[in-house]
Parts: sequence; C-alpha cells; structure tokens
Amino acid sequence: MAQSLNDRPAPSQTMRVSAAILGNALEFYDFTVYAAFATWLAKAFFPTENPSTGLLLSVATFGVGFVARPLGAIVVGAYADKFGRRPAMTLTIWMMAIGSGMIGLLPTYAQIGALAPILLVCARLLQGFSAGGEMGPTTTYVLESAPAARRGFFGSWQLASQSMGTVISGLVGLVLALLITPGATDSWGWRVPFLLGILIAPVGYYIRRNLDETINAAEAHDSMGKVISDVAANHWQKILLCILLISGATITQYFFLYTATYAINTLHYSSGWSMAANLATGVSGVVFSLVGGLLADRFGIKTIALVPRLIVTLLLYPALQLVISSGSPLVLVITAASLMSLHAMAGAAGIVLIPLIFPSKVRTSGLSIAYALGVTIFGGTAQIIFTWIIATTGDKLSWIWYIIAMSVISLIATFAIRVPDTLRRTPQVVPARA
Repeated sequence: MAQSLNDRPAPSQTMRVSAAILGNALEFYDFTVYAAFATWLAKAFFPTENPSTGLLLSVATFGVGFVARPLGAIVVGAYADKFGRRPAMTLTIWMMAIGSGMIGLLPTYAQIGALAPILLVCARLLQGFSAGGEMGPTTTYVLESAPAARRGFFGSWQLASQSMGTVISGLVGLVLALLITPGATDSWGWRVPFLLGILIAPVGYYIRRNLDETINAAEAHDSMGKVISDVAANHWQKILLCILLISGATITQYFFLYTATYAINTLHYSSGWSMAANLATGVSGVVFSLVGGLLADRFGIKTIALVPRLIVTLLLYPALQLVISSGSPLVLVITAASLMSLHAMAGAAGIVLIPLIFPSKVRTSGLSIAYALGVTIFGGTAQIIFTWIIATTGDKLSWIWYIIAMSVISLIATFAIRVPDTLRRTPQVVPARA
C-alpha cells in the first residue's frame, strides 16, 4: 500500500534524495569533465598544424555526446515510467562509467591513427545515451519524494548535483595542474579524470540499490510503447515550450563549462587559473541552486525561474567586458562565480517547473525528452558555436550576443508555461521491491 511521504521518517526521506543526487553528481562529472579537458583531448586525438582547428574538432566531439541524448531520454524515460525510477537510475550509471573508462584508456592518434578519434566518438555516444536517460528519472524521483510545500528545494538538488560534478572535475583539474607539469598533463595526466570516473558504477549502484520506488503502478501504462505514444500525441506542445525554456538556460550553462577553454585559448591564462574558474563556478552553482529552490518555495517557482534569468541576461555583456579589460584572471574567477549565482537560481526553479506540467504516467518521459532535445540542440552545439564565432570575428566578446539572444527566448517560454493545479499535491511512494 502506498504511504504518504509526510508519514515517513525524515532520515529515510533524506537518504532517498541523497542517494539519487550523489549518483547524479557523479554522472555529470563523467559527462562534463570532457569540456574542462577539451584542450588536452584536442592534442591527443586531433593533432593539427592549426591549434584552433584541433580545438574545434575536440569540442565538436563533446557535442557528439549530445546526439545520443534524445534516444537515451526516450528509451530510459519510457522504461522509468513503465518499470520504475530506481532501475532506470541504476542502468544509466553503469553506462556512464563504461563510457568514461573508454576515454581514459583509449590509445591516442599518434598510436593508432584515425581509429582513435572514431573510438572517442563511440565513447561520447555511450555517455550521451546515459546522460539523456539519467536526468529524467533522477529529477522525477526527487520531486516525487518531496513534500508538496518543499518541491522547489528538493528539486533544486538536481541542478546543484550537476554543479557538484563541475566542482569535482574542477578539483581534479586543479590538483593535476599543481602536482604535475604541463608536459605530463599532455602525455598522460589528461587520462586521470576519466579513469576516476569509472568509480561511479560501483559507488552509484551501492547507494541506489535500496531506494524506495515512487512510481504509481496503478497509473502506469501497459508498455513503454504506450508511454511514448501518449507523450507524442498529447503532450508535444508542452515539450516544445520546455525545449525553448531550456535553450537559453543550457547555452548559459555551457558558457560556464566553456570557461576553462576560453581562459586558456582566448585569454591565454594558465591552466591553474582556468581550473580555478571552473571550480569557483561549480561551487557557486551548488550553493545558489539550493538558494533558488528555497526562494521558489517562498515566492513561486515561475518567479524565481524568470527574475534571476532576466538579471543575468542583462549583466552578461558588461561582465565579460570587465573580464577582458582587466586582464586579470582573478577578475575572471570572481565574475564567473557571480554570474553563476544568478543562473543557478533560475535554472533550479526551471528544472522543478518542467516535470510539474506532466502527469505522473508520462512525467519522466516528458521531462527527459524535453530536456534532452533542448540540451542536444542548444547545449550540444554551444561550444562549437562559441569557438567558431570567436575564431571568425576575432572579437573576444562576440559570442556573448548569441547567449543573450537565446536567453530572451528562454524567458518568453518560461513565462508562457502554466502549471495545472491538479498536480500540486503531495506525491505517494511505495516500498522498494525485495
């Protein structure tokens, strides 16, 4: 028999959310650490006479990981809506670890030629499938485990956990920069972050294996095919709005992930400073995602999804002007962390807003598909477009206008979304199967 969350002891509630979020943080570490080490991966797998060309190929391969995200979202999202959130989360964490291990162990272009970048693409496709399938079940699980009055705060842990992944990758990169020489990083040091990522499988499986299930079995469709058909026939308008909401948010997120590459290749700062910027934005993202969730519970989800997003959109250009004119890497670190605080608050509320507009029987699929398509179309191409715009114009600020334009579209879509009153109720949970 289903048991109301409010009747369950608080430690059990905390354990459920912590287990889901820790696994999610480890997954996003594996997926996003590629962005932080794009410069070294370019040297290992795409050696060219023109460093800009090699970097462009490297970030293009980062984008390849997004190609498989919609497929992962469809398959794993439907699996989660039919069979449960918990088994879906276990499946994705194993796939991500395999993809990360492949990158860490791959021979370089100098060793096996063109086969090296081909295998790198395969590893990114596997990671993309996993990332596309992970986000929906985890977010749905956290929201369905939350008291109705605290959905904002609980749901904000989803975005906070993504920033935790950035913090971990930033720490690993900073430690490597301090402990080994640049030559060692070029030779073998770049492999370390990906080999560490293999650990997510046993750790993630252990912390998730005893979670309670939150799916409402009475409402579930008979098959995964029916889940997908329902989403496509009855909820495509909602998905379109959510994709547009995600567009500006994900491009801004990858603006921050691009910080390390931008600092090294455009501003010509040291790898230590570039990793420090990554770390600072990650910490800011964790803290202010949770602040955004608390504010969403207090002032309303849509209000917090809109207001900080508007402010960061207005501040982006003058803030980057300050960074470039100062010539100081410390100013870059402080500015990036400050902008991230606003972005994180808006993003946390947006992540909570999306699943609330879908009914329980397609909630994971609706969220997964909308998020994966939005991130694939806009996030997957972001670093490629950033690099191309800077290389083409020669203007260190030109790429910011693209982020601003997409942020405006995101604001309009967020304003247009309506949350049905029928979904504002406390979810039910059922005990985990033995």
